[in-house]
Amino acid sequence: MMIILSISDIRKNFGGLTVLHGIDMELERGKLYQLIGPNGSGKTTLINVISGLLKPDSGKIVFEGNDITSKGLYDTFKTGLVRTWQVPQPFANLTTLENFLISSSNNSGESFLYAALKSKWRNDEEKITDEALEIMELVNLLSQKDTLSQNLSGGQQKLLELGRAMMSGVQMILMDEPIAGVNPTLAHEIFDKISKICKKQKITFLIVEHRLDIALQYADYIFAMNRGKIIAKGNPDDVIKHPEVIESYLGE
Repeated sequence: MMIILSISDIRKNFGGLTVLHGIDMELERGKLYQLIGPNGSGKTTLINVISGLLKPDSGKIVFEGNDITSKGLYDTFKTGLVRTWQVPQPFANLTTLENFLISSSNNSGESFLYAALKSKWRNDEEKITDEALEIMELVNLLSQKDTLSQNLSGGQQKLLELGRAMMSGVQMILMDEPIAGVNPTLAHEIFDKISKICKKQKITFLIVEHRLDIALQYADYIFAMNRGKIIAKGNPDDVIKHPEVIESYLGE
């Protein structure tokens, strides 16, 4: 068992309100985890803390053996832990392919020292383009490579977010409601793509999702939250039948 992310006693307060009450979690590499719970249970706050968007008031976050507790969003991103957003934020006036290309972290041409020396980065651009086309095929966007991202459907923009995260050399992806507002057929396609990428690329996923009728069948492991605490964890069938989980949803 290889632990990629370990969270110990994470607490977060907003004014006098405690939103996270000592969260402990361990996630293994290459598995698809889901974080469920009623509205206001602290799920998005936890994702924000893990990703570096918010600083915890106490506790420790260790990713790939390194303490990232005090890192901000960009420095956390550079470690290979990437967060996507519920509302996709592509570069609207760039094509799908261009969005993929600028998401790569492996282009020497972006260096101030090498930008004027085409011989230093020509090969990088060729490799990045090949990688982008390969990932676009994985997320079923290859036929949309020349389409402006603003003209993609909502579901396709979600897949674009996933693909752009993969272009960064990611080891783990945090996703906040990737199928919100998406029709059931495309929602299943998105989760099917995530599941296959998880298994093939050994990328770890932690996904916040409310549409349990669709999402749970793709999960390897579930964490259930309520009122800022983890109230149950384990395989989907056991967690969804847990008395505290049932009570938390019925009492919403």
